[in-house]
Amino acid sequence: MTIGDIAPKKERKSRRSKAVADEKAPLLPTRKDEEESFDEFNGASFTGAVFNLATTIVGAGIMALPATMKVLGLGLGIATIVFMAFLTNASIELLLRFSRAGKCMSYSSLMGDAFGKYGRILLQICVMVNNIGVLIVYMIIIGDVLSGTSSSGVHHAGVLEGWFGGHWWNGRTLVLLVTTLGIFAPLACFKRIDSLRYTSALSVALAVVFLVITVGISIIKLIGGGVAMPRLLPDITDLASFWKIFTVVPVLVTAYICHYNVHTIDNELEDSTQIKAVVGTSLGLCSSVYIMISFFGFLLFGDGTLDDVLANFDTDLGIPYSSLLNDAVRVSYAAHLMLVFPIVFYPLRLNMDGLLFPSARPLVSDNLRFGLLTTGLITVIFAGANFIPSIWDAFQFTGATAAVCLGFIFPAAITLRDHHSIATKKDKILAIFMIVLAVFSNVVAIYSDAYALFKKHESPRE
Repeated sequence: MTIGDIAPKKERKSRRSKAVADEKAPLLPTRKDEEESFDEFNGASFTGAVFNLATTIVGAGIMALPATMKVLGLGLGIATIVFMAFLTNASIELLLRFSRAGKCMSYSSLMGDAFGKYGRILLQICVMVNNIGVLIVYMIIIGDVLSGTSSSGVHHAGVLEGWFGGHWWNGRTLVLLVTTLGIFAPLACFKRIDSLRYTSALSVALAVVFLVITVGISIIKLIGGGVAMPRLLPDITDLASFWKIFTVVPVLVTAYICHYNVHTIDNELEDSTQIKAVVGTSLGLCSSVYIMISFFGFLLFGDGTLDDVLANFDTDLGIPYSSLLNDAVRVSYAAHLMLVFPIVFYPLRLNMDGLLFPSARPLVSDNLRFGLLTTGLITVIFAGANFIPSIWDAFQFTGATAAVCLGFIFPAAITLRDHHSIATKKDKILAIFMIVLAVFSNVVAIYSDAYALFKKHESPRE
């Protein structure tokens, strides 16, 4: 399969030649028996594994979380973040347990073990849909930061517009085109993920800069009495506002998706018995970061919080050096996403190759195929970023489809299938709960989105 093997490669500097070692239909070993030919180093440390998994989890989803607080209120919102972390931990534990039983070294081979060839293909498709959605969101955020956004009906100026004023050359489409050709395309052309290890390290540092500045601004304003106490509970005034609560679930699910990287991190560990502790520690760390940015982001902007909170950083915050701090926050995170882009793009391309050319020689040895796939996928992502009006729409779509399947429905289905007869009654009850929650919440989310869209189109006529 293409996933388990590849994703890790990107996030792991130590995953040198695994992806191209001996895959006919691109990608990785399906059984433990083949482990020897892939494990070419002494093993990753506990700390390194936690860092890698946490990096997989934290991404652009963090930018949409303050908007979920606007819907749920701080109390219910934070409780939901914690709940989703526990549910994610449970789903990963099921994946690991069934992988051990089937001697499967990747998520794809586990799906193949449980459901055969078509289960493996379905997983590949879901990873592709999820990663394309994530990359579109990355590009949307970069466009919002550099050129501004009007998705909420009010224009919020971008950094370039603030520095130089509005010109044809700093319009959204042209800026994204230049960024794509000048940064994304060159970085996406590396055939080994190891070549991206330095840009990956820099991207983490830039994300930390964003978090520290955001929390610092919030604390200064809180001490100075410059912010009002935000709502703790959702504002429910009618049936439509009640259903809207469920629209945040896909966003929260997307924020925790890391399942396709867990197997590779497990395979890299020097002591594989530590994987459960790695997962628990990583989820705890990421939950803390999510709670901090959700709390302080919503504290800063209240009900004015946009779907992409970065777009809020274009106003006077009422503190010294406000303009400088605004630009630092926005530019640091936009630069972070630019450097993360090729890491997410790498497994996307390999999985696409695995679906289209399952029997072809390794992708890295075919320059024509490599170039065509890279060009085609970047073109699709660029088009999506220019036609999807809001980060919220993109996250709800990917969250309601591929991400929910990867995070909850597939692990639950594997458990209910119980190919190796190891599932307990508690496991099956949990699996049913995950499927019901995922399906119900996302049906409601899709209905709520469609309802809001119809109302928006009807209101001008009325």
